[in-house]
Amino acid sequence: MGPHPAVAAIRLAVRRVLHDILTEQHSATGEPAHAPAYAPAHRHAPPPPPLVLVACSGGADSMALASALAFEAPRLGIRAGGVTVDHGLQPGSDLRADDVVLRMRELGLDPAESATVTVGRDGGPEAAARDARYAALDAAAERHGACAVLLGHTRDDQAETVLLGLARGSGIRSLSGMAAVSGAGGRYRRPFLQLDRQTARKACMAQSLPVWDDPHNADPAYTRSRLRHEGLPALEKALGKGVVEALARTAQLSRDDADALDAWAAQAEAGVRDAAGRLECAKLHALPPAVRRRILRRAAIEAGAPAGSLFARHIEEVDRLITGWRGQGAINLPGRVVAQRQGGRLVIRQG
Repeated sequence: MGPHPAVAAIRLAVRRVLHDILTEQHSATGEPAHAPAYAPAHRHAPPPPPLVLVACSGGADSMALASALAFEAPRLGIRAGGVTVDHGLQPGSDLRADDVVLRMRELGLDPAESATVTVGRDGGPEAAARDARYAALDAAAERHGACAVLLGHTRDDQAETVLLGLARGSGIRSLSGMAAVSGAGGRYRRPFLQLDRQTARKACMAQSLPVWDDPHNADPAYTRSRLRHEGLPALEKALGKGVVEALARTAQLSRDDADALDAWAAQAEAGVRDAAGRLECAKLHALPPAVRRRILRRAAIEAGAPAGSLFARHIEEVDRLITGWRGQGAINLPGRVVAQRQGGRLVIRQG
């Protein structure tokens, strides 16, 4: 008799990602994807097996992910470890982190450790906690030489992310949700984006894995919590079941479109610059708006504008220097960057 269907589903999702990682390792090193455990005496010893970490909060999604990684990794010759991040935002969070480390070790993950972070205030509590968490995960991956970090975001999380992007009105990229592969060098992998949250919870129940439900996930003070417990149920009541699946499909379609437009903009950029590298307004004006605005955004970021603080309204104001030129003055952008039109050229630089 095989494993519970939910357990089989999470293991299959993780196995696919691990196969992708091995294939990428093979392409980068030229070594076979499944190197033998020994080598003949006349050959150099094979490199150590790659290490994959799981980010585990102790919740159902990440515990299901940790269990699947612990099961699948040894069968593919991969070392598996885990990291839990203590944000220090709740009483007893250090004890909770210690308990998660113990559970990861019981699953066979090694290394298994906790990382304590200090959460700042920039961008609001949710964004600040996220920034601190990813910084800790990056540091752990660098310290241990891990080739990837698995994250337990599910299809439900993806749907919430799409709705949050829609509310911000930041364009098609904000509707593309979370990428299955992201981070420097493709470090972060999200195996569960095609699985719902309930599947992960059922997998934990089937394996008798204890889970911890973060009270912040039910706290209406947090935007995502309100969306999860009020917004999405209201949408499903009004539109019927299937909203989550539809939003997840929207994310993938939007990502495909955004990637294509980004590639178009990257190719078109060289053709709208003069010999000195300055942007030519007439050539920019001839481009489709979606392509032109991507070029403007890239130029603003290269000049020093923080990407996270550069919103659609900023780019629209700069775009008017191209499409609605009436002699208006310079546009101030985040990061003390200034955009202004000078003699048929658009100059974007630090003010």
